[in-house]
Amino acid sequence: QVQLVESGGGLVQPGGFLRLSCAASGSISSIRVMGWHRQAPGKQRELVARIFSSGGTIYADSVKGRFAISRDNAKNTVYLQMNSLKPEDTAVYYCYAGGIRTDWGQGTQVTVSS
Repeated sequence: QVQLVESGGGLVQPGGFLRLSCAASGSISSIRVMGWHRQAPGKQRELVARIFSSGGTIYADSVKGRFAISRDNAKNTVYLQMNSLKPEDTAVYYCYAGGIRTDWGQGTQVTVSS
């Protein structure tokens, strides 16, 4: 089992930026992929970005060029740098870890509004 603790969400104006952090603990050696999904009210949870143990990454088309996922292996932490934020980025963002099982963080609210 992997435990995931998120931080960094908040309220920002359109065009602003935030950096989300997700610290992993537990059976971290079993993790093969980590990433971020988001869910807005009335919508399905959608993939935002993932980073694999190989270092490869994938992004949703809606965030390409604006968001960047990275990791700090020494801290067992992944980050999501979000730039040029838009109101449609408003959602609860969930950290994800996949390996022998799937685990999720508690979610952190990101609100983009003037």
